Amino acid sequence: MSLLDLITGNTGNQVAEQAESKFGISKNQIIALLVVAAPLVISYLKKKSENSDEADKLNATLDKHHDGSILNNPAQALDREKEGNSILDHIFGGNKENVENQLSQNTGISMDKIGPVLAMLAPVIMGYIGQQKQANNVTSGGGLGDLLGGILGNSSQEAQASNNPLSDILGSVLGGATQSSGGGLGDILGNVLGGNNQKDSQQGGLGGLLGSIFGK
Repeated sequence: MSLLDLITGNTGNQVAEQAESKFGISKNQIIALLVVAAPLVISYLKKKSENSDEADKLNATLDKHHDGSILNNPAQALDREKEGNSILDHIFGGNKENVENQLSQNTGISMDKIGPVLAMLAPVIMGYIGQQKQANNVTSGGGLGDLLGGILGNSSQEAQASNNPLSDILGSVLGGATQSSGGGLGDILGNVLGGNNQKDSQQGGLGGLLGSIFGK
């Protein structure tokens, strides 16, 4: 399962429907948030994994808490919001408020709801990483950087497809802010969150783009 499959497939849709019911936010807004939040979380984790101690801790956490089972039972996300908040605290650290503010401004999800919704999505994103870790037989922290980079790179390439449904989803929620000449997910995210998206996407793919936006 690719990252785009996660977002646009059964898991992403079920989680979005649950969040819509709980928070009163439209399903498309939730999916648009997941489109941005998933690669953002992964890019932060990739940066952290450059430190061997952090990589080993992440590997142990994935083995212990994120085996991917949540993808088969997305209803778990409703009960794991507190855990998700702790995940986000660790990943974003002191930059968490800035990340939430950027995402709130550009998705239209209010600040009082953006944090709880992200916390609900976080265990799903971690579950996906755990599933990919198992599928690729990554057994130590040393292989996580390449795994996470591969997820970001593959997702960016897949999003270049002309029939990319994510463009329509983001376009319906965010309007003209998502329009770009390139059409890829990197370009969309660049327009959603700001920054020199074309240059960044050329230099470092989706991970490079997101890293430049938030200084990571």
